[in-house]
Amino acid sequence: MRYSTQIKPISYVKAHAAELLDRITEEREPIIITQNGEARAVLMDVHSFDASQETMAMWQILAIGKKQIEAGQTLPLSEAIAKVRNRTARMPEPEGVAQ
Repeated sequence: MRYSTQIKPISYVKAHAAELLDRITEEREPIIITQNGEARAVLMDVHSFDASQETMAMWQILAIGKKQIEAGQTLPLSEAIAKVRNRTARMPEPEGVAQ
């Protein structure tokens, strides 16, 4: 991705908003919006935004896991599986579910 072609001043964005929305939806490349020559914001399509949020959430989960490993907060796999099985065995059936 070449960001140099995706940089637009705020005045251009104001004058060509609908065209830019079509472009980012089609190309799935963000547009950097500048004000007074400085990068101030990024315009991106909603699908790319959702994907980036999911990626960030995954990175946060991995970072938490890494900290837990470093702190020694781990279990052998067999114990973890036993805990999950025990927990699910004790869960009450949801209301309205026929057996």
